[in-house]
Amino acid sequence: MKNASIILNSVLAVAVIALYILHFSSKPASTQSGESGEAIVAGQGSVVYIQIDSLMNQYDMFNDLKSELESKAQVIQDDLSKRGRAFERDYKDWEEKIQKGLITRGQAEAQQQQLAARQQELQSLGQQKQMEMAEEENVLFNKVMNALTTYLKKYNEEKRFSVIINSSAAMNTVLEADSALNITKEVVAGLNEEYVKIKSKGK
Repeated sequence: MKNASIILNSVLAVAVIALYILHFSSKPASTQSGESGEAIVAGQGSVVYIQIDSLMNQYDMFNDLKSELESKAQVIQDDLSKRGRAFERDYKDWEEKIQKGLITRGQAEAQQQQLAARQQELQSLGQQKQMEMAEEENVLFNKVMNALTTYLKKYNEEKRFSVIINSSAAMNTVLEADSALNITKEVVAGLNEEYVKIKSKGK
């Protein structure tokens, strides 16, 4: 059987959930052309862009859903940590009893099998929770992107832009552009307005 501290560390691997959750929000916003504080002056037929990192950080729906997911991840991490510490205590107790000759070989083997089964259960539980949280994170981003694309269809009925490009730190398709073509601020304001309406209906 592996050393208990190694087992505990493997169980706590679920902590990577936090990295999944912060996937977008931890990235610095793209700085190319800056965030324009001016009113959008791009006319119909223009090619405009949205800095998706900035949008995510300022979009209330995303931040609310992210906070909920972080809370769930913390509960899971705390539970697994508690289970892991309990396992570590029992493992050390088993080792101590063997060293002091307090149990028979048969008892030691039986307890070893029980500990091995618990180890497997803990590892399986950690993997299961990690997959569940990754799935929830995927749903979170789907909800946000669905809200964004739905809003942009309505938004562009009036603006009539030819193309709206996604610009992000990870996949930057805009190398240089006039800040007047950056519609991020206006889109965020509209999205947050829509989200306030949705939240008020849900109350």
